[in-house]
Amino acid sequence: MKRVVITGMGCVTPVGNTVESFWDSLKNGVCGIDIITSFDTSDLKVKIAAQVKDYDPAQYMEKSEIRRSDKFVQFALGAASQAVEDSGIKDNVDPERFGVYYGSGIGGFDTFVSECDTLREKGPGRVSPLFIPKMISNIGAGNIAIKFGAKGPCVCVTTACATGTTAIGEALRTIRGGYADAIIAGGVDASVSPLAIAGFTNCTALTENPDPKAACCPFDKRRSGFIMGEGAGALILEEYEHAKARGAKIYAEIVGYGSTCDAFHVTAPDSEATQSARAIAECYKECGIQDCSKIYINAHGTSTPLNDKTETKAIKTVFGEKAYDVHISSTKSMTGHLLGAAGAVEAIAAILALRDGIVPPTIGYCEKDEECDLDYTPNKAVKADIELSMSTSLGFGGHNACIGFRKI
Repeated sequence: MKRVVITGMGCVTPVGNTVESFWDSLKNGVCGIDIITSFDTSDLKVKIAAQVKDYDPAQYMEKSEIRRSDKFVQFALGAASQAVEDSGIKDNVDPERFGVYYGSGIGGFDTFVSECDTLREKGPGRVSPLFIPKMISNIGAGNIAIKFGAKGPCVCVTTACATGTTAIGEALRTIRGGYADAIIAGGVDASVSPLAIAGFTNCTALTENPDPKAACCPFDKRRSGFIMGEGAGALILEEYEHAKARGAKIYAEIVGYGSTCDAFHVTAPDSEATQSARAIAECYKECGIQDCSKIYINAHGTSTPLNDKTETKAIKTVFGEKAYDVHISSTKSMTGHLLGAAGAVEAIAAILALRDGIVPPTIGYCEKDEECDLDYTPNKAVKADIELSMSTSLGFGGHNACIGFRKI
């Protein structure tokens, strides 16, 4: 198999709109969750979220493009533009060997809501002709391909909260198989709105804790649901010899991927953790690192009662007693749950943890849960000699995905 490396990264998140600011926030335990001020929450049970702050799409798009695109596309193009510039790939790859594997869990939610309002209030003749091309989930991937002339495989992945991780993993397999030399991979979502919050609240997924600094506490006994977030992450995956030949900067080698489905329930994870453990095990088997004290897992860690104990069980199933030696943290404690973007953004965190030898913390952790008793790096970052970093994602519909990185 061909080897695959990461040569560029970009992100738009609630704790920073560049890779550098994002990583500084994570290392210092900065919380991006706050009271929602962008719309009226008086009728909502949940009034907090992790929203992107001070993002200017005009850094990456023309004004006419901004007007014709949903917020999720604006975030996606920002993250992808950063990654492409960081990698220097744009003029150093055959366009027909340059692909895009980029997903969204929900797509253009703001556009969907606003055009439904238009239909109801003004009639079908006033619905925008841009409604469909602004809303459909694949338009993020499509716009990225158009902007950078990527004429190779272009795939929109939608596996709910596992979207970003699945996109990266499938891009890995595509390059390994010789179908592309470089791929822009990742995920995006921008759906913090009254309708989405009401929907997630009524299916009992969100916490109703009103305290922005305490509501998201992954693996803590007091956890009661996740916090909605928004953002985008993008990585440049490149065939190793191609990257080496052009003298590219290499962050890490991507060495493992596992993908399974619980085939159990539309929202709840299978508490037996059989298939989530298998996704982690398949990834781990490809990675070839045995010393668990040198492994970091950026956990899915949503702060929901079921997810965190199920994920803990999955990790124990894979590593046995050595699971207690593994460094683990949930950066969702700071970013909230970025849905389709989560896996991409968390992959960036895992790569930077590997590069710098720093495990970012799980903030808000106070009360130990007997069913979640591993090393979750509570509240403060720690230095560690990391040889393998992994990122796990578990999505609605039973989607499980895990990717692994090591130094090169």
